[in-house]
Order: sequence, then C-alpha cells, then structure tokens
Amino acid sequence: MSTLTTPAPDHTAAPLRIGPHTVVPPVVLAPMAGITNAPFRTLCREFSGGKGLFVSEMITTRALVERNEKTMQLIHFDASETPRSIQLYGVDPVTVGKAVRMIAEEDLADHIDLNFGCPVPKVTRKGGGSALPYKRNLLRAIVREAVTGAGDLPVTMKMRKGIDDDHLTYLDAGRIAVEEGVTAIALHGRTTAQHYGGTADWDAIARLKEHVPEIPVLGNGDIWSAEDALRMVRETGCDGVVVGRGCLGRPWLFADLVAAFEGRTDAFVRPTLREVADVMVRHATLLGEWIGDEARGVIDFRKHVAWYLKGFAVGSEMRKRLAITSSLEALRAGLDELDLDQPWPTGADGPRGRTSGNNRVVLPDGWLKDPYDCAGIGEDAELDTSGG
Repeated sequence: MSTLTTPAPDHTAAPLRIGPHTVVPPVVLAPMAGITNAPFRTLCREFSGGKGLFVSEMITTRALVERNEKTMQLIHFDASETPRSIQLYGVDPVTVGKAVRMIAEEDLADHIDLNFGCPVPKVTRKGGGSALPYKRNLLRAIVREAVTGAGDLPVTMKMRKGIDDDHLTYLDAGRIAVEEGVTAIALHGRTTAQHYGGTADWDAIARLKEHVPEIPVLGNGDIWSAEDALRMVRETGCDGVVVGRGCLGRPWLFADLVAAFEGRTDAFVRPTLREVADVMVRHATLLGEWIGDEARGVIDFRKHVAWYLKGFAVGSEMRKRLAITSSLEALRAGLDELDLDQPWPTGADGPRGRTSGNNRVVLPDGWLKDPYDCAGIGEDAELDTSGG
C-alpha cells in the first residue's frame, strides 16, 4: 500500500502490561458488536504485523455458559491470534463467575475484558453495560467473581464516564477495579446519554489515570488517526489507547498506529482506491470462509461498504449497488467499474459509524434511586445472545 512520510512523532509509549502479556505498541482494538469478529481481527492484525491486542466482540455470559452455537463460533480464534482476548457482558455475578471459570478451565482465551461500557438500550434496560457501574455493590460483586474465577488469566474492564453528567461513576468504578484485582481499565470519555455523539472528554481519562495510578489506564474515544492516539497519550498520560470506530473501513489504521508509536516516519498508509478495493474483497472473502457461506459473508460485509468508500468519488447509485451485492463476483465487478486510480482523498479520516448523541437512557425501573442497592438483578436480566 502507498505510504505517506510524516514528521517524527514527539511521543513513544512504554510497553503495556496486561497480566503476563506485554502489548507493544500499547494499542487495543475495541470490541464492537457485529464488527470485531475473527475476519476483521485478522485484517487488523495483518496490518499491524501482529502487534497490539485485538478483542472479540461482546460475548454474553449466559449464552457462553449455555454453549449457544453462535456464541461458541464467536469465541473461535485463529491459530495466529495471541493473546486470545474475549470481552464478556453480564449482570449476574453468579453467571459471570461461571463463564469466567469456563474460559479458564477450558483454555478458551488468554485475557478477559468485562463490558461496562455498552450504551445501547437493550443492554442498559437490563442494568448492564454502561448502566451497571452506578450500582457500586453489584459492580464489585461481578468484578470479584470474575477475578476469582479467572485464576491466572488477567481481567480488565472497559467503561464510560457514567450514565449522564449528573450520574458519573468512573472514579468510583476505577477504585473498585483496583481493589478487586483488575489488571487494567479502559475509559471511553463519554456518558451513556452521549452514546457516540459530541466530543470525547479526554480530561476524564487524565483524571482517572491520576485516581488509579496502581494499574494501567487506557483511553478511548475520538481516535481517528495515529496522530490522535499519540496526542491522547501525551495529553492524558494514559498508558495506551483503545481504537473503535476509527478503524471502521480502515483496518490499515493499525499499521499507522504501530509506526507512530515506534517513531517511524515512513509508514503511514494512504491507499489508492484500487488498494482499498482489494482489502474490501479480502474482508468479504474472510467473512464467507468464517461463516461457511460466500453469500452470507458478502451480505455481512455490506455494512462496511460505506466506511471503506468514505471520501472517494463514488456515485450514490454505485454505493447502493455495492451495498446490496451478495456474491464476491458481483462485489469485485462493481468495484472494477470505479476509477480505481483515485489517490487517498483529503479529509477521508474523521468520524465514522454511529454519531448520535443526547439520547434518553433506558434503565430498569428505579435504577437511579440508590447507587448501592441491586435488588432484583439476577439471571433473568442476562441477555441470551452474543455479539450485541
């Protein structure tokens, strides 16, 4: 792929330690439902040269314990993936404990991340995701069960600032994490109410780092380029970065991140449309192989089309056509009709994916009355499907 020479960055970060694992550079692929499956992780890992940490999409503890067929496929890792990293979602300490012990005893992963950051209504209405840290005792119970059940496996957690600006939880949650043996914390600098709108609050990441100096703190939110990642580390003092929407349609961002943190000046990827098209076909091919059906793989790939083509001169009709293809042949044929010699467009970086904000937060009845009481939360609040 084409590269762009850039000025040498003014910061290189120290290695990130996640239990026994050293993550160099300190870059983590954020779990994203329906996105960070094995094929996408493969693409990102190839561009990074195998460097960094790549986390599975959200795995529901109830579905894992019940050995749901889809869930068991989602926790399948390629032989080249190391360390194997699973993100777990759960609201019942007992079920979370069972799931973690299953992972440890059956050697299903090398690292477990706990999801306390998801803002979507179907999760928060059950008291899960980013709603859960408001219930301090419940959070502590879940983390304790997870760390205890994990044995030698490191447990980390990803969270948001809180439910809204009037119900911030991240400092309390950070202290609970330290006290219960969590290895590292990732903070998305937004509240649940913000979803993915507005601007991430990097100052909150800095405050959390100061509040819990005992363990690594990773920053998440508004990292659209390698320069953003370096700036976040420089401005917040965080120990690493978690990249989510910034790599949608840009798996080569991980090549940029590796180059930036290594201080290299000649490896920032700026692909032509031809090179982007080749990656698109490979992505769709990998999905088909993973699913076991080419058509289903291409259909699953459709959501990525707009992200890959952002900034390039591609007409709306062709974009629509590419977004309804159901075979690799049709996808390749459509792409071949484009002006594939187009260089990387100015302004192609920047926000992608969901950007809505100021949403009404859906919570269980009476959730905000008492930040400690967690009565009524049990196995029936667990989701029964993985992947979001």
